[in-house]
Amino acid sequence: MAVTQADVIHVAELARLALPAERLDHLVSELNGILAHMDVLEKTDTSAIDSNVSVPVDSTPLRSDSSGPLPMLTSRESFAPSIRDGFFIVPRLATHEDAAADTAP
Repeated sequence: MAVTQADVIHVAELARLALPAERLDHLVSELNGILAHMDVLEKTDTSAIDSNVSVPVDSTPLRSDSSGPLPMLTSRESFAPSIRDGFFIVPRLATHEDAAADTAP
């Protein structure tokens, strides 16, 4: 199966690629060269090779997922304005009612 200029233009349009006309012939010949190489590989006799055999690969050992809490370099109290029972205390944000009361005369 050979690739035509129409095939290359169609794929370029699907991929939304701008394809200069001067590159079209070069791309067609490159793609047809790749397909010709695939035809040669397809003719290779692989009947003597067992496709279910794989080479064992030593992988990186995995660590357990139970690492526990990570220690902090500084205490939470050093960068929090206020802490109570282990929680950060932050100022309450203004609500719509509070904002309306501030603008009333």
